Amino acid sequence: MSPSTTGRWSTATATISRRDPAMGVAAEAVGACTLTRRRHPGGTFGALARSILYQQLAGRAAAAIHARFVALFDGRPTPDAVLATPVESLRVAGLSTAKAASVKDLASHVNDGSLRLDRLSRMEDEEIVTRLSSVRGIGRWTAEMFLIFQLNRPDVWPVGDLGVRAGYARIHEMPVQPTPAELSGLGERYRPYRTVAAWYCWRILDLRTPTPKTKDAELW
Repeated sequence: MSPSTTGRWSTATATISRRDPAMGVAAEAVGACTLTRRRHPGGTFGALARSILYQQLAGRAAAAIHARFVALFDGRPTPDAVLATPVESLRVAGLSTAKAASVKDLASHVNDGSLRLDRLSRMEDEEIVTRLSSVRGIGRWTAEMFLIFQLNRPDVWPVGDLGVRAGYARIHEMPVQPTPAELSGLGERYRPYRTVAAWYCWRILDLRTPTPKTKDAELW
């Protein structure tokens, strides 16, 4: 992680800790935020394809299917290559019919220019969510994970994520997890660093669970 990135997250951690002492205790227990951009075969397209493949599957099974998928393209899936690959070949690699259709839909969106991956980094967060959600198999949650782990956007608050809700409840010793609507309001004090607050919600679960099972770690 570069010094500039380290400084960026350090400032964010200090800010959210000052505004929420309980979050400060969690940050102290977990340590410095180490969020960095994750690299995937096939770049941005490969990351989005991977997110589709991993949905609703256990990590080990998803990893095996993803490995076979990537192997079909000599380690670097591209939109053109995916479109040229018969559905039957994708099915043999382990993709369900629905996921094969979703990956091909992603490739079609990129290939016809309706989804310009090279322009995503210059868009606002909500515009990115809207653009990505136009692809079959990609919804708001997946788009938010992309914003966090691929673009490292600092102010993403994925209230629909079970790990964030569970982590927030644990940090604040809540007997019941907040609903997405409740968590939305509770996150306002973390602006403009809600991503870092979410990261600590995930990591506090890892810290106190023998086998980390936070959803973000499996998907991205």
